[in-house]
Amino acid sequence: MKHIVIIGNGISGITTARWVRKLSDHKITVISSETDHFFSRTALMYIYMGHMRYEDTKPYEDWFWDKNRIELKKAHVNFIDFDQKQLQLDDGSSFSYDKLVLALGSKSNKFGWPGQDLNGVGGLYHYQDLEQMEVYSNGLKRAVIVGGGLIGIEMAEMFHSRHIPVTMLVREDSYWSNVLPSEESKMINNHIIKNGIDLRLGVNLGEIKDGGTGTANAVVVKESGEEIPCGYVGLTAGVSPNIGWLIESGLDIGRGIKVNEYLETNIADVYAIGDCAEQQSPQPGRRPIEAIWYTGRIMGETVAYNICGKPVKYNPGLWFNSAKFIDIEYQVYGEVPAKIRDGMTTLFWKHHDNEKSIRINYDTDSRAVLGFNLFGIRYRHEVCEKWILEKTHIEEVLTHLGMANFDPEFYKQYEQNLIDQYNEQTGSSVTLKTKRGLNKVLAFLKS
Repeated sequence: MKHIVIIGNGISGITTARWVRKLSDHKITVISSETDHFFSRTALMYIYMGHMRYEDTKPYEDWFWDKNRIELKKAHVNFIDFDQKQLQLDDGSSFSYDKLVLALGSKSNKFGWPGQDLNGVGGLYHYQDLEQMEVYSNGLKRAVIVGGGLIGIEMAEMFHSRHIPVTMLVREDSYWSNVLPSEESKMINNHIIKNGIDLRLGVNLGEIKDGGTGTANAVVVKESGEEIPCGYVGLTAGVSPNIGWLIESGLDIGRGIKVNEYLETNIADVYAIGDCAEQQSPQPGRRPIEAIWYTGRIMGETVAYNICGKPVKYNPGLWFNSAKFIDIEYQVYGEVPAKIRDGMTTLFWKHHDNEKSIRINYDTDSRAVLGFNLFGIRYRHEVCEKWILEKTHIEEVLTHLGMANFDPEFYKQYEQNLIDQYNEQTGSSVTLKTKRGLNKVLAFLKS
């Protein structure tokens, strides 16, 4: 029996522990200084907004870990001796491992802004970030959020839910325009403003000012010099691997900890997974580092098989993501770049309410579908994935598009609107044949 030690109790680390237990009788220890138990990181905002308690965000009951012989240790690892296979903890204790999994997660980016380390300045990644937001929310007159993307809009919605005025400083000229196509990005601009949030586009943070007590009390806009009074500053300009303490450790490190296709590092019996892992040879169309929940889960399962002597290569599958921009749900499957590349054609329809849209990208020559981008309308993951992987012709997809619709029966469907757009755009005469129906979906997925 070997001792498997996992540093980090996020989705990747806990998935590793669960699968090692399923596959073996190895001793398992999970170390984290963040919380006693695994919780759903994506639910942090709902704790703040009063929709959930912390206890509600734990996917497993507290007794689960003892029952499955997974030891949880709340501690901070100060140093790793890879030669001796020993960990030194902040309480002065140390213990050995046979296999080590680094599931260290991310940290919020800081770019050397004056005042970035003041009290009342924080990101939204760790449970401690949520606790700090709570401390400064009582009597808060205004919050300023620096950066856009998914974390920025989550933090804005959190403050907005408590009627705390919010100003967002976003360096791009349109919200998340490095990821979203221009039409969708502009739609999100309008939605943010419609919800009463002060959105400032094309501006940068100059500095965070100290109110004289070591706490932020204003920000300065770099371009104009405008000073915006505030009692909290949220730094949401992306995240980066939480690996600064390992730079001189002997690990091969780039932006993250470099791993091969089996998630092995350059040091024997040491693996890296999740947000901190950098793929040396990422699959076509994938980034070396992908700080996404589902990729962390896949990595956790993959590394467990490798630890237990059943070698398997990491395969993230088809790219997808989902999120929410205040009231607008967002889903993306496959290839949907911010700017359409050569050889790609896009079909886009937007509702007149400016809060729903459908985009399908397809290959210009073969007309095989490449990706789906959905706002305010939900499509079935399995159906979209099957169409993309099987390189289904765009007109075949449109003919049966209603089958992908995941919204309840009483929701209005807009597939015909998209087909009308396609017919007008191409001169074709495609008609919608298959509408919503679970039996049709199940039969399609089995085919």
